[in-house]
Amino acid sequence: MIATLLLPFHVVIIPQYIVFNTLGMVNTFTPLLLGKFLATEAFFIFLMVQFLRGMPRELDEAARIDGAGHGRIFASIMLPLLKPALVTSAIFAFIWTWNDFFGPLLYLKDPDLFTLPIALRLFVDQSSASDYGAQMAMAVLALVPVLLFFLIFQRHLVDGVATQGLKG
Repeated sequence: MIATLLLPFHVVIIPQYIVFNTLGMVNTFTPLLLGKFLATEAFFIFLMVQFLRGMPRELDEAARIDGAGHGRIFASIMLPLLKPALVTSAIFAFIWTWNDFFGPLLYLKDPDLFTLPIALRLFVDQSSASDYGAQMAMAVLALVPVLLFFLIFQRHLVDGVATQGLKG
């Protein structure tokens, strides 16, 4: 796990591109979303582990005494308690994916598929004067989905912070 954190993104991007190109996934959204759905970010795994370490061991032991197995303990007890950490991970993953510039620039070739960061960059004209008013309007509109996503799920973030102070 730590080794994946030590590897820079630029070291693995060429082998990833070769694999996705061989599989015919270049110029689709699949390479951009596949890693997010498979939870390949080590940061989120560390976040979950730290959250689980803060939970009292008595919950596991009480369920084990009641006859619950590993799957039942995880599904019925731990997973509902992990909700704030899962929502926090979802918020970070959404914001990082939404703001990603290099991945879409590498994998998407069709201008109709470009994401908002690339479209904003293409809007800036290097050869003549740019319309900064329109550029700022586009930037604000690009921030609206991230802001809405955060506002919808901020209650779960507050719940997560509030439950971290409780100890058994």
